[in-house]
Amino acid sequence: MILAEKITALRKQKGWSQEELAHQLEVSRQAVSKWESASAIPDLERILKMSEIFEVSTDYLLKEKEEKAPAAAGETEESQDLLRRVSLEEAESFLEKKKKLALSTALATASYILCPVLLIFLAAFSEMEALDITEEAAGGLGLVVLLLIVAGATVVLVLNSGKTEIYDFMKKERFRLAYGVDGIVRRRRSELERRHHNFTAAGIFFCISSALPIFFVMIFTENEMVLAMSIDLVLLLVALGVFLCVLGSEEWDACQMLLQEGQFTPEEKASNNRNLHKVYWCVVTAVYLALSLSADGHEAWRRSWVVWPCVGVLFGAVRGIERMRIRRRNQTQI
Repeated sequence: MILAEKITALRKQKGWSQEELAHQLEVSRQAVSKWESASAIPDLERILKMSEIFEVSTDYLLKEKEEKAPAAAGETEESQDLLRRVSLEEAESFLEKKKKLALSTALATASYILCPVLLIFLAAFSEMEALDITEEAAGGLGLVVLLLIVAGATVVLVLNSGKTEIYDFMKKERFRLAYGVDGIVRRRRSELERRHHNFTAAGIFFCISSALPIFFVMIFTENEMVLAMSIDLVLLLVALGVFLCVLGSEEWDACQMLLQEGQFTPEEKASNNRNLHKVYWCVVTAVYLALSLSADGHEAWRRSWVVWPCVGVLFGAVRGIERMRIRRRNQTQI
């Protein structure tokens, strides 16, 4: 095992990100990244500091014959050796599948927000006396389309999940990367960084600004049809924002998963916080549908759209609180 692999293994064993290790060593994150990808070697002062904070000898860090890393708290050396090994072929196959499925996953996710658009339009359309369509017929047709969209989106997500099911262990278990895979994945993530940030920023912009159309309409007109169109535009903007966020994060999250960083650190896996996220979004969807399908008829859809911008912001707070809790727990264990 070379120095680069040992630094990576010891950092992950402590549950630190590259930024956290860089802060302790008083260097930049880029320096740590170069060390771990074997494109640079730390100086003697940094090696001595790493020996201290990782609680290992300098011989272990510098001698390639010292293959076995010290066991983490609560782990034996045997359990370290039993960690599943992810080969370069597996990693590349996983990243390629996530890339191919990113577009369909993003479209399916956005479809959940777009599903009531036709229902709202037809409901407002039916109130125009000049047109021969009853409110019941409009509502029935709109609900049929809504259910078909939800069903179609769910099928797509289930099928996509099945195509990557063999890699689900990466979300739940600790594993180790084969020699050289870490550096390749980091380079792939570096190439995706600008795209990921741009898509996420654009998605957040559309989600936050989505309420503007309905505010403008409320100021300048009370026309029912125009108001319905503004609500549909709100949903379109939110859906576009969600689409961009998901599209920009699928490959990025795949890299994070392989590197066991971000929301995929061993500590976060052990905390089962991903189950919390699943429960959160299931509850949100249930609340959205309950509000939208209330006894108020199509009027309810004019209010329920606000659920998505609110829960999107709240989700960030939930994740932040969860990470703070994990970090505090880790500090008390050290």
